[in-house]
Amino acid sequence: MSDNSHHESHSGQQNPQKKMLVTVFLSFLIPIGFIAALVSISVSSAKVEVSADVAEKMLAKRIQKIGSVEIRGAAGEGGTAKQARSGEDVYKAQCSTCHATGAAGAPKLADAGAWGPRIKSGLDALVTSAMKGKGNMPAQGGGDLDDAEVARGVVYLANAGGAKFAEPNLRNKCCKRAYLNKKPVLTGFCCALQVAFILH
Repeated sequence: MSDNSHHESHSGQQNPQKKMLVTVFLSFLIPIGFIAALVSISVSSAKVEVSADVAEKMLAKRIQKIGSVEIRGAAGEGGTAKQARSGEDVYKAQCSTCHATGAAGAPKLADAGAWGPRIKSGLDALVTSAMKGKGNMPAQGGGDLDDAEVARGVVYLANAGGAKFAEPNLRNKCCKRAYLNKKPVLTGFCCALQVAFILH
């Protein structure tokens, strides 16, 4: 009898362990089965017959790019590089709104009396004023015009008012950056010569 009672006590210990294992297994299996049934129902009811063309468009829309990169000024519509505008072109496109009529206190084009004191401050000061804005004139830097074009527009206006500034002829970004940051020491020999010629 003692042998029999020992067997009963041992089987009693395994039974709670089996029950716990079955409970844990079913607690995972039942929710997974329920979710699979819901997914199956929703997928089967969402099936709509579409043509191959429409399916292709829907796929393209789902995998479309989130953003795009646009490189401005690298190439025009004809595939050629954008030409920098002359000082006169910049004046006509941007500056003439105020400088042609003297609106908001802007010195008029070719008004030597109004431009004289400004010319004495130097080209660098005039370009800085145009880039950062001054008085009623908004900042021109960072807009549709690049920095070299703004400098050309300033030279055009100042020269019409009596200055003798040379128009910047900046052919590449290295030269533009060196000219505008007043750093004539450059990595490229050709660019260094060009900037030295412009600055003197």
